Amino acid sequence: MSANVSSNLAAMLKIRRFEEQCIAMARAGKLPGHYHVYIGQEATAVAACAALKPEDFLFSTWRNHGHLLARGASPGKMLAEILGRSGGYAGGKSGTLHLSANDLGMPTTSALVGGSLPLATGAALACKRQGKGIAVAFFGDAGLEEGAFYESMIIAQVWQVPILFVCENNSIPPKDRKRGQYTSSTLPAQRLGDVTQSLQIPSEAVDGTDLTAMEECFKRLTAEVRNGGGPRFVEVCCSRWPGNIMTWPELPGGDWQIDWAFGGKPDVDAMVAWLSSDPLSLYLKKQLAAGALDRTQIEAIDAAVKKEMTGAAQFALDSAFPEASEAYRHVFAAQESAL
Repeated sequence: MSANVSSNLAAMLKIRRFEEQCIAMARAGKLPGHYHVYIGQEATAVAACAALKPEDFLFSTWRNHGHLLARGASPGKMLAEILGRSGGYAGGKSGTLHLSANDLGMPTTSALVGGSLPLATGAALACKRQGKGIAVAFFGDAGLEEGAFYESMIIAQVWQVPILFVCENNSIPPKDRKRGQYTSSTLPAQRLGDVTQSLQIPSEAVDGTDLTAMEECFKRLTAEVRNGGGPRFVEVCCSRWPGNIMTWPELPGGDWQIDWAFGGKPDVDAMVAWLSSDPLSLYLKKQLAAGALDRTQIEAIDAAVKKEMTGAAQFALDSAFPEASEAYRHVFAAQESAL
């Protein structure tokens, strides 16, 4: 098994098992707030972050766990932050929707639809002026309905800043939309790239289920941006995971099973259908067919990842809640005396 295959598999499994851990903790009443998961889109984060350098910036959305993990964030510190504990990246103040890791080039996360786009464009302008680094902005297809999207695109193109716009399009076809699921964009454009190409920004689409194709795509596009080519736009076409519902994420069929990559099937029809577009399952099948790994190797990597997630959960639960006095730290104005 090559080092690249091993690292890719471990990276995707880490995201998958982390999100399952979040759902398990929520079920146990240990994660009280709302949260979003990245299951089914792991390959995008892994491929994109593999093309980045330490000096690059990355801006995420409310579905940010996968981006952070692929960038190298600590699962323990992430879970502690999600649980509002002092051992988290922001001492428990940001929670999941604004989770960030400044030392990894992820200074903030915006939970607003399209909210990260102006921030990422500004960071790209700073990169241009300083002569190093690029910015990558992740957002969903609904972001194209926000004015901030067009403002950011226009500024990025006019000023020729080094930024890669990554639209993770996991929209649900109208006929398949059900109550309890997030709505998708209602743009009249047949191809999202048509919108950005009208602004003279080179655009393309890539299969979000194919890690190998995305590795090539992101490596090429980040190189073009880094070498002064100006902004680029890529639409990652991926499928909505059946457990990704509006109220609370669920695990239809239970935790993902290695056996599903060997012909086994979950007992939920929606999951059976979705597995044909699951990037993790497809990557395993591809590598198995190529003889690049076997079941024993897969199980060993998964066991190591599960152990890491168990340790991360314990770290988060062992972290204390912040002291009340912490509410007055990192604020713009000092506490004023009561009137």
